[in-house]
Amino acid sequence: MAATQYYTGLVPAFPDPETWTLDHVLRHHAAERPDAVCLDTPEEDASWTYAEALEASERIASAFYAAGARQGDRVVLMAANSSRFVRTWWATAVGALVEVPINTNYEGEFLRHQLDVAQARWAVIDDHLAERWVAVAEHARGIEKFWVIDSGAGIRDKAIALLTEHGFAATAWEELEATERTQLPKPRPQDLGAIFYTSGTTGPSKGVAMPHSQLYFFAQIVHSLTRLTPDDVYLTTTPLFHGNATFMAVYPVIVAGGRAVVRSKFSASRWIDHVRESGVTVTNFVGVMMDFAWKQPPRPDDRDNKLRCVYAAPTASSIVEEFKERYGIEAFVDAFGLTETSAPIMSPYGIDRPAGAAGLQNKEWFDIRLVDPETDREVPVGEVGELVVRPVHPWTCSMGYYNMPEKTVEAWRNLWFHTGDALRKDEDGWFYFIDRYKDALRRRGENISSYEVEQALLGHPAVVEAAVIGVPADVEAGEDEVLAVVVTREPADPAEILEWCRGRIPAFAIPRYLRVAPALPKTPSEKVRKAALREEGVTAETYDSTAAR
Repeated sequence: MAATQYYTGLVPAFPDPETWTLDHVLRHHAAERPDAVCLDTPEEDASWTYAEALEASERIASAFYAAGARQGDRVVLMAANSSRFVRTWWATAVGALVEVPINTNYEGEFLRHQLDVAQARWAVIDDHLAERWVAVAEHARGIEKFWVIDSGAGIRDKAIALLTEHGFAATAWEELEATERTQLPKPRPQDLGAIFYTSGTTGPSKGVAMPHSQLYFFAQIVHSLTRLTPDDVYLTTTPLFHGNATFMAVYPVIVAGGRAVVRSKFSASRWIDHVRESGVTVTNFVGVMMDFAWKQPPRPDDRDNKLRCVYAAPTASSIVEEFKERYGIEAFVDAFGLTETSAPIMSPYGIDRPAGAAGLQNKEWFDIRLVDPETDREVPVGEVGELVVRPVHPWTCSMGYYNMPEKTVEAWRNLWFHTGDALRKDEDGWFYFIDRYKDALRRRGENISSYEVEQALLGHPAVVEAAVIGVPADVEAGEDEVLAVVVTREPADPAEILEWCRGRIPAFAIPRYLRVAPALPKTPSEKVRKAALREEGVTAETYDSTAAR
């Protein structure tokens, strides 16, 4: 039997854990390579060197303190991707404040809940969001001042006036950067650096309390995965209010001393153009982004780019080799983790992975187990269990859920963080994501991964989004029947889609029901609301393959 493999080679670029803060990283590179470009925002036609970025961050942080901020104050950031978002985020890190990014889709109850959790005193928002804050004004009275970003819609002054009319202090964002630099408190690695919210698919979102050290370490993981150097250019197109863009894209390339390219949003049709125009060497895909890019019409110049590595979570294994060949990419890497735990499972660079494997245990930095979710006892190799995690070194995982102690205790029981994710490990040590436990299905004695069925459906040329759920069977002890809800790019025959699945997934996993819908119900953070699909169940428009036969 082959020896179990592990991920090795994660060697921090900054060896001393006492330096694991973005403040230290920026100051180091501003001293060592002040004229190197660290931030590029092509849509603004603007860029910043390390020296310029540090100075801007110090000015903005000084402005918060001039307004009355105290070390550790929470600063809400609710804005679209821009250099102003990045510089404000960096200012919170340099100034020993706490970044609280909030999804720009949030309003009403979603926004109220996050304000109640964070108890922030300061807010930086896009101008078109002012009305949403006024709508929850009674829950936002803790905000002592707003700085408003001009979105280009010509409504900034109107937004400032609206906030002022409802009793808030508000001014233009530019005031932040116009402030004289002052002496700032020095953040420690173990201090709270950010509160990132979970998606809240089954209940109110939880604020994950991330120390500066964990934010650095998450970035270091991606730095190791993608083998970043000062010569690398990392493109992110995902929202900066998500960790995928901040501590898993921008921060990692800053750790390396390279250049971050931030665009406003992902465009499948323009993706390779954006890669080429900025000389991008590394980028990331999340969810169906890889599939969207793949389904664009091939061009003769697809390989005319500098891209060497893509971090795809998850990697679509059925197309990865063709994708690499089409665009001339050296390596795809993947990892498995959560905002709470960083990524304890990582895929080695340039190593062929078994189809569907997320990676190997990063044993030097994390203890992990797969356990029975009812008993917390470890399951045998090859069996599905819940992933539980604990760090080997301090301050590399979350400090808990901010202002939600009962949720913290629930998740960190028996001295392990319980992820709620079902995984399997093979004899060689490769881990495979199976499903969220709440989304797992059982049909006629067989366990079915909704995730794996969704991946198969996404391989169909017409399918652009897919969600798979269990619905009650119409026979005694039938457990579940499988229902797929898909969004297609063109009219598609449900029977043909299901027939296409044959030979690609086991027969018992092929959905009985399939419904083509114009869109999937989602949370404001774009997670599919499967609870809403379960509530709808089998509708009159749903195709039933059994009835058809």
